[in-house]
Amino acid sequence: MRVYGQRYQGKTEPVRKRKKWYRQSAIALFLLYAFFLMVKAGTGRETLAKCFFSYIQNEISMSMTRQYIPTVAYMAEGRQEQTLSDFLLEKVTDQIPLIGYADTIRTYETTIESSLSEEEIVALEGKDEAEVEARQMAEAASRENQDCIVAEMEQENAQAGADAAAEAAEQPAAPDHTAVSSQPLVEIPREKLNDFDYLIQNFYQVDNTTTINSSQLNAEELLSMDLTIKTPADQPQILIYHTHSQEMFADSDPNDVMTGVMGTGEYLTSLLQEKYGFQVMHHMGQYDVGDRDHAYANAEGPIEQLLAENPSIEVVIDLHRDAVDKHMVREVNGVQMAPIMFFNGLSRTKALGDISYLNNPNLTGNLAFSLQMQIAAAEYYPNLTRPIYLKGYRYNMHFKEKYLLIEMGSYTNTQEEARNAMVPLADLLNRVLHGEK
Repeated sequence: MRVYGQRYQGKTEPVRKRKKWYRQSAIALFLLYAFFLMVKAGTGRETLAKCFFSYIQNEISMSMTRQYIPTVAYMAEGRQEQTLSDFLLEKVTDQIPLIGYADTIRTYETTIESSLSEEEIVALEGKDEAEVEARQMAEAASRENQDCIVAEMEQENAQAGADAAAEAAEQPAAPDHTAVSSQPLVEIPREKLNDFDYLIQNFYQVDNTTTINSSQLNAEELLSMDLTIKTPADQPQILIYHTHSQEMFADSDPNDVMTGVMGTGEYLTSLLQEKYGFQVMHHMGQYDVGDRDHAYANAEGPIEQLLAENPSIEVVIDLHRDAVDKHMVREVNGVQMAPIMFFNGLSRTKALGDISYLNNPNLTGNLAFSLQMQIAAAEYYPNLTRPIYLKGYRYNMHFKEKYLLIEMGSYTNTQEEARNAMVPLADLLNRVLHGEK
């Protein structure tokens, strides 16, 4: 045999190729016939034993079909909705797993190229806030029965009118000392936060116009970010301003902006400075007068200039008053107050995809800041906050890594209820910015 192999070495390879081709052709014909029988048998009635053996036979047949004649398997498996290019891509992905890595990321996302102009997006950035407010109450009911990890939703105030006024009069003159928690009341297991579904369902409300995935919302990464303030207190550290300066409360004087959200911001400023020693600037610019829809665009230039003139500022807070119809009142440490909601813009919508000209290099830091504040609130003030709201567009949150957009209470709340909420908010800011979580 060795001599034969050496003597006819030049002809052996073609012979082998022909034999291999004959074998593969025979196998292909056999598999086609087996496939025909398999399809035919599927239309009849079989006993349990026959069904079992038929199932084994079918699985073996389909396995061999996938290996030797994948096109037949493609048709046999009923993939009419899958294009041939999708089928081929799937086969390549099977051989090169890294190509399919993105599919393993748990996600709520759809990406479509933007077809709107930057000017139209800027207008929508202001207009869609009203839509957010309308959805919040519709979606809030499903969260009311969650455990103490998530704040109970929208409790009705037990008193109104004269009774409410009498009760308010009995409140201590300096509520900031009565509402502060010195130690956590609830402990949130950090390992549970690593479950993306658990995190989303318990601490977030994702607007149905936007998307986020588990790689972007990684609790372990976000909670481990160092957000402590580095600037010494002899320089400006925190900026508070109001994109919507005209937002008022139930008992506000419409002719005096200091009885609305701007007055609440002034009270927060005094708490942070006098009680916690921060150096705070409270900017009184009014960017929504006569043109609320373009308030974010109107505020962008002046705030950017202010930050450029004060590079020591590390923290920016855009304080708003929400606009849901229901009277939302929370009792925290015996004090009636308006609830707080942290808000994040993702610069992404389902309709537009990632909006390149609203790029936010500080998005991860923004998400980390709101989550660290939310978890601290859940532990120290379990009834204070509503879930973090995730929405499209940017809302000027690209200015700083430590940027908070806060929706506080509603127009149905009183000034006192809004001011009372600033007490635990100031304490939470102090804890997160000093790393005392």
